[in-house]
This record gives sequence, structure tokens and C-alpha cells, in this order.
Amino acid sequence: MTGASTPKPAGRSPFLYGGLMLGSIGAVVGLAASDAINGSTALILMIAPLWLAIPMVRAANRRADASNDACGSKGEVNRRYVKRVAFFTSLYLAALALQNFVFRDYNPSFELKAFLALLPGLAIVGVFWAIGRLIIEQSDEFMRMLTIRQSLWATGFALSAASVWGFLETADIVIHIDAYWWAVVWFFGLGVGAIINRIQYGTWGAV
Repeated sequence: MTGASTPKPAGRSPFLYGGLMLGSIGAVVGLAASDAINGSTALILMIAPLWLAIPMVRAANRRADASNDACGSKGEVNRRYVKRVAFFTSLYLAALALQNFVFRDYNPSFELKAFLALLPGLAIVGVFWAIGRLIIEQSDEFMRMLTIRQSLWATGFALSAASVWGFLETADIVIHIDAYWWAVVWFFGLGVGAIINRIQYGTWGAV
């Protein structure tokens, strides 16, 4: 091991994208809670911060490659993860647009309404599946541990927020929040977990 420092690669830092992701999610939640935007707009905007995961992962990979911390197989795992997230976020937006169009301009049957209402939720489930596949396919045990830590932080963060909010709502202290918003809180928790990984271990993790 030499005393020479490893040069930092060119390009934007993953800190920038991570900060933008957390800020975007927080802004959407705040606007929705204040009734500044309607439910349909909020549903569309809530998925937008996930797109920031793509350049963030790429930026992190460039830095890892430059310091010889990443091998080709690890890079391929991350690329598959990015492609899956991009696919399901695109599916989410398409399903939500179709749902809004049909509900607004037509009077669909109960069966069609149920089918269209399921599609956006299933797309979000697909994002969760992509994160699970990332954990399974990750051959680097350290990176797998970081990803699991992120997921656990996100889960604890979201469930804690849901529990506290639920009891406050029962006491008529806060407004009702639709259940799909807790998925947004979970994604926000991923960012919290990434920051904690960075502080404790010096790296974000793969998500």
C-alpha cells in the first residue's frame, strides 16, 4: 500500500444526486401536505426523484472504478439494477397517465377501474423487486451489507413515521394521508440509510 492518494475522477459527485433526490422527495411531500398540488400531480411527481438514482449510481460507480474498488461483475449488477428501476418508473408513469385519462374521460366498469388502479401500485412493487434482486445478485459481501443496511433504515424510517402519524391521525391532530405515500417515505429512508452508510463506512452502498 503506497502513500500516494488516489485521484478523484472527473464528473459530478454522487453527493449531488443524493441531495437532489432527498430534496425532491421532501418537496413533493411538503407540497402535497399543504394542498399546493392535487393528488394526481403529486402521484406523478412522487416517482420523479427515483430517476436521480440512475446518475447517482453511475457517479458512484465511476468513483469506485477509479479507485479500483469495483470489478466488472459488480458494475454489471448495478447496471441491471438501474435498467430495472428505469423500466418500472416508466411503467408507473405510463400506467398513471392511462388511469387518469380513462377515469377523467370515460365511465369504466368496476373491473377496468380495479385493473387500472392496480397498475401504478404494481409498478412500485417492481421497484422494490429490483432492490431485492440487487441484494441477491450482489457478489460483493460488503456492498450487499450496505444495501441491506439501507433497506433496513428505510423500513424502520417508514414504519416509524406511519405508526406515529397513524396515532396522531386517530386523535384528529393531523390530516389523513393516503397509504401510497408511505412508499415515498420509504424511498426517502433509502437516502437516509445511504447518508448513514457514508458516515460510518465511507461509501454510499449500491442503492
